[in-house]
Amino acid sequence: MTAPRNIFLILVMLLMHPALSQQRQPNVVIIFTDDQGSIDMNCYGATDLITPNMDALARRGVRFTQFYAASPVCSPSRAALLTGKVPQRANVPDLVRPADRHTDMPARHITLAEMLKEAGYATALVGKWHLGHAPETMPNGQGFDYSFGHLGGCIDNYSHYFYWNGPNRHDLVRNGKEVWHPGEFFPDMMVREANNFIEQNRNKPFFLYWAINTPHYPLQAEPRWLERYAHLSSPRKEYAAFVSTTDEKIGQVLAKLEELKIQENTIVIFMSDHGHSTEERTFGGGGNAGPYRGAKFSLFEGGIRVPAIISWPGQLPQNQVRHQMGIGTDWLPTVAELCSIKPSGQVIDGKSLVKVIRSEKEKSPHQVFHWQLKEQWAVREGDWKLIGNPRDTSNKGKITDEDQFFLTNVARDPSEMRNLAGENPQIVERMRQLHTVWEKELSQVQAGAGK
Repeated sequence: MTAPRNIFLILVMLLMHPALSQQRQPNVVIIFTDDQGSIDMNCYGATDLITPNMDALARRGVRFTQFYAASPVCSPSRAALLTGKVPQRANVPDLVRPADRHTDMPARHITLAEMLKEAGYATALVGKWHLGHAPETMPNGQGFDYSFGHLGGCIDNYSHYFYWNGPNRHDLVRNGKEVWHPGEFFPDMMVREANNFIEQNRNKPFFLYWAINTPHYPLQAEPRWLERYAHLSSPRKEYAAFVSTTDEKIGQVLAKLEELKIQENTIVIFMSDHGHSTEERTFGGGGNAGPYRGAKFSLFEGGIRVPAIISWPGQLPQNQVRHQMGIGTDWLPTVAELCSIKPSGQVIDGKSLVKVIRSEKEKSPHQVFHWQLKEQWAVREGDWKLIGNPRDTSNKGKITDEDQFFLTNVARDPSEMRNLAGENPQIVERMRQLHTVWEKELSQVQAGAGK
């Protein structure tokens, strides 16, 4: 009788183990920072920043070095993340504007939140939305059970007013209804809301989309971080302080997962929505794209190549790096595969990265990918990249009339400082044709009549 008794005791112990007692789908937390530069974390090469929590997340997971936002601006990048579609197919080719409901992301698209909700997940959006202002295009109309944050592109973090292009407009909502918390620091409020949601749903699968509105301007860091970076010149010191403030808040939410002993049953995905800003409201810069040319609003690497990490302790590799190309559109099919969920029948452009995440020998699922923002467009085919009508918001070099088509090999020259178009007319023509075919395919979609 000893052997059966031992087996019984082992089974009881296994069932009592918190990581094994919950035979359910994993939780999913997506941390989406705003205007964070390509290398603005220690693990990406920054030497003047303090980012221990983001770096610890990378050590617990897989870090990508060639990960791209689907757009160099906020709304299209967010639409791509949530739908798995390029911004044009998601009908969000440019920024969503409060005064023009035609720019909202249509409710007919199946979002990541809707997919997970259908599979039994509790869903929440905390932070920045920037995808619609009508009831059906606000978070609660797009698959989120709970939402808290701001609907527009940015707010003052203490008054919670959207102030750009006037008139000043208060922008803080909970489940679609305006709420007032004057004087409270919005990053602290996001942490409280995120942790409350995690606490309330700890015993069932949940999806938290934490769209952090930092380090986007206004650069309103915690005072002690401003003091810590006082030795840096402006605007780097203001930006650096806001990055470390962001890192601190991220650490507080990750600590909640650990406190509740659900860290090993939670997939955490981190990425920035696009490159750093060089706008006037961010003092003309502050972020760092390292060797890459470009910044926010640009299709050079510095505008779209972003930090990206996925972590699931015990289930995915840890402290590893992947150099294969990935795109923000890829998270929806990746999450679906990891959670054993079949995506809807809608057309998506993203590809699951699960094989790449599990093995450094796997090839990127993308041989070709396209970007477009107004008159700018870009095609990546293997290591070749062609930009049409390029714009360099980093001002690292001059764009002349001869640079209407800008060709680079990003493996050989990630700086994109030398245009190879004149030396490779056949490559330019082939990639132009790729873009023409892609643009034609999506033209009706962008007009609102697509899939």
